[in-house]
Amino acid sequence: MKELTPREIVAELDKYIVGQKKAKRAVAVALRNRMRRLKLEDGIKEDITPKNILMIGPTGVGKTEIARRLAKLAESPFIKVEATKYTEVGYVGRDVESMIRDIMSVGVAMVKQEMQKSVESEAEKHTEEALLDLLFPKKKKQKEKQHGPTVRPVGAFSLNPEEGSGASIMGTAIQVGIPIFDKRGKSKSEESSPETLEDVAAKERLREMLRAGKLEDKMVEISVSQNFQFPGIEMMGSGFEDMESSLSGIFNTFGGNQKRKRVTVARAREIVMAEEIDKLIDREKVSEEAKKRVEQTGIIFIDEIDKIAAKNERSGGPDVSREGVQRDILPIVEGATVNTKWGQVNTDHILFIAAGAFNVSKPSDLIPELQGRFPLRVELESLGKADFLRILTEPKNALTKQYTELLKTENVEIEFTNDAIERLADLAAEVNSKLENIGARRLHTIMEALLDELSFDAPDIAPTKVIITEQYVNEELIDLVKDQDLGKYIL
Repeated sequence: MKELTPREIVAELDKYIVGQKKAKRAVAVALRNRMRRLKLEDGIKEDITPKNILMIGPTGVGKTEIARRLAKLAESPFIKVEATKYTEVGYVGRDVESMIRDIMSVGVAMVKQEMQKSVESEAEKHTEEALLDLLFPKKKKQKEKQHGPTVRPVGAFSLNPEEGSGASIMGTAIQVGIPIFDKRGKSKSEESSPETLEDVAAKERLREMLRAGKLEDKMVEISVSQNFQFPGIEMMGSGFEDMESSLSGIFNTFGGNQKRKRVTVARAREIVMAEEIDKLIDREKVSEEAKKRVEQTGIIFIDEIDKIAAKNERSGGPDVSREGVQRDILPIVEGATVNTKWGQVNTDHILFIAAGAFNVSKPSDLIPELQGRFPLRVELESLGKADFLRILTEPKNALTKQYTELLKTENVEIEFTNDAIERLADLAAEVNSKLENIGARRLHTIMEALLDELSFDAPDIAPTKVIITEQYVNEELIDLVKDQDLGKYIL
């Protein structure tokens, strides 16, 4: 994990998220406390649990973006899940333990990608030799084919059944065996002929051409692994989600997963390189490191948690997608051991960040036990004109910068004046106040409507430069301003 101070974490988040100082401070302290905990002795380290965070605020104010950027800063395994996709155990649907299996998949992929870099150079050497064998196959010396078991003498013996009788039995010991085949189905009786000087010279010439990229379009025949695929089936209960991958592995182990196909050398290099890297990586070590990272530094962002809050008025039957899900999430957040195909994963020290708008329900509608597992509550503020103005200009990924770069690929240069940007911010704030407040997502609506015609005509008018002024904004968005029923523009 990167050694960032809380102040540095907030400064990094400021590059992408406008406002929300309280939320940024809360997550910065939570992340720093995780770094502090890792430096403690084992005795007290296990007793310090992460302080989970509950973010409360309207949509489009930066809740998800804060969690995503935080995980990127920490270089931690991170997933975002929606609480509404889970159902109570015993009903058809995803069980809450699947979020732990999902974050383990992210952790394994993260560790595997890092380990790939350490073995790339060795894998490239093996790949080059494999490609040369495809381009310049070795000559085979075929021995006489034998049908059935092989029989060969291994020595003579003599046997005297009864001592003193003078009779003896002479015989020859033999060895009976089954012909041995290699992975490619070739008999061991097929031996490679020794390479001649001409073969070595020809192979070296091919090596030089291969390195120079002159053989990329040449076709070769290669064996490609075919993974056995099962049709997707919805099953209930925990543990069934990994059944497909487990059965696929069993079928692939027993053969039938090799297919010969003709591909270019460029494509063959990709296939062979991936296989060589996979051979050089220790899968057990990958699983162990991924499990350690997930358990110690993993972050799970549970969005839409307000949608599973049970309201005061009860319905007639059991609501398996609300209070039941809360009861199932509770042990995961409290600390439990979940079985995955990479081993058992403990959730005691995973940081959970929950978020919801809570415009219909309230945080107090959650069951008390679950409320207690999210001790830090942060309220995010609604965005106004001043915030929209900053969002359009300040962040590294500001919308004006994004559209400028997109149209630049068509050789169309656009430039926004200060008056135009201020007018766009004013329009976004006005529409949010009159209709549903969807926060910064309203800016996407405004920008798409503003540049709709320009984006359509860009290939035809290039190369050109367009200045986006306040007058241009008013002309393009006149219908948007007059029409108060803007439902079709809501994302």
